[in-house]
Amino acid sequence: MPPLSPSAPGVDRRLFLSSLLGVAAAAGLSGCAGASAADTRSKGAASAPLAAKVPSATKLKIASYQGSQELQLKLAGLSELPFTVSSWVNIGAGPDVINAFRAKSLDVGNNAGIPPIQAHYQGFDAKIVAINITRKPNYLFATKPGSDIQDVQGFRGKKLAFSQGQAQGVVLLRALKKAGIKYDDVDLVPLTSNQFLTALQAGQVDIAPLANQQAPAYLKQYGPKGAHSITTDVVDLLNLLWAPTSVLADSAKAAAVAAYIPRWAKGQVWVYEHPDAWNQEFYVKTQNLTLAQAQSITKLANKPLFPPSWDEAVKWEQETADLLAEGGFVKSVKVGSLFDRRFEGIAAKAVPAEYRS
Repeated sequence: MPPLSPSAPGVDRRLFLSSLLGVAAAAGLSGCAGASAADTRSKGAASAPLAAKVPSATKLKIASYQGSQELQLKLAGLSELPFTVSSWVNIGAGPDVINAFRAKSLDVGNNAGIPPIQAHYQGFDAKIVAINITRKPNYLFATKPGSDIQDVQGFRGKKLAFSQGQAQGVVLLRALKKAGIKYDDVDLVPLTSNQFLTALQAGQVDIAPLANQQAPAYLKQYGPKGAHSITTDVVDLLNLLWAPTSVLADSAKAAAVAAYIPRWAKGQVWVYEHPDAWNQEFYVKTQNLTLAQAQSITKLANKPLFPPSWDEAVKWEQETADLLAEGGFVKSVKVGSLFDRRFEGIAAKAVPAEYRS
């Protein structure tokens, strides 16, 4: 029997999406069922005070999507760390990060607010350890070639690329809610963000949310064929660091994470203050963009803001979780449990006052 399609008659799209993620969750959980007792024990250990010094020989595996994080530290003169980075992992998408956490091939991830909610829904225990607040949109909506859609109201009845476990997904849901569009009024097509460009190019979806750095290349190629962008004021508030609870329950690794956070924050400040160097060293040299394309991206860059208090972040994360629960995508959750407040304020203390929200 062929698999059900989300557009097949009689299939509830929200049920389809939830069951699709549920299968993935079950697959991941089956491989770590034996670790459940250890995970339970680790919760108490993860509440212990952070060590003041990182023990020698401590190692971390840190996400560095497209090499950006490693390059930030190098250019900013922050590469000297009190621990060993055993691997800079080229990984960015939330679902991939969760899988890497499960496989123990990653200790610290860098994502938006929705992956920790998705991980909790899948039964994987992880905590947020650092917050960067973004005040301007990091995403815009791009149309397929030849589209006549001009605003979010035009999304009704259209096929929209939707990634339940990624920032792009919550940006879409928030845009629909703000426009007063119900989920049943659109066709949410379950994809991961790395499939969005292909789906747009092939006309498999009418709309996809693209990161600001993705859009210039797509619009340059397909703009002459009628593709265009639709901008909104919808933001994805959180850029965060997070780690499995099992990692944070290891006192040596928790101390290393605490030592990494200030460098993570300072690296983002350096990039914001040196856009010309970043354009050349990252976008032009490693991403093969033109200087003009790079400049168009950095022009939209958010000023990094590291809040001394996480209260705003917790409130926003709860709103996101409630939005997903209302749509039937996840079960209700109180998100306070997703934050490890031992790390609260570490990033803020590392940067000048103008970079604290």
